[in-house]
Amino acid sequence: MNQAVWAVCFALFAVGLSLLILRRELLVMLLGLELMVNAANIGVVYGASLTGDAAGLSAALLIIAVAAAEAVIGLSLILRVYQSGRSPESDVLRELRG
Repeated sequence: MNQAVWAVCFALFAVGLSLLILRRELLVMLLGLELMVNAANIGVVYGASLTGDAAGLSAALLIIAVAAAEAVIGLSLILRVYQSGRSPESDVLRELRG
């Protein structure tokens, strides 16, 4: 069971990293970033459950809260780019103008 959990964490992190590096659309890059955060969170929760550490579980809750805030800010920026009529690809965007 131990190796299976770490293998899933590694696989999720690798998929997220490949989405972040290989794709240029902003929404797909945000999805890859969220996959990486969730893979790390699974590792933190599993490590905390092995040791019975409550601080690790509270850190996992903090990670979830930060990831939710990051998703809201990222999605609002992506929505603003779509509304402005610009291309949603990251290499086309150099700066955001209001």
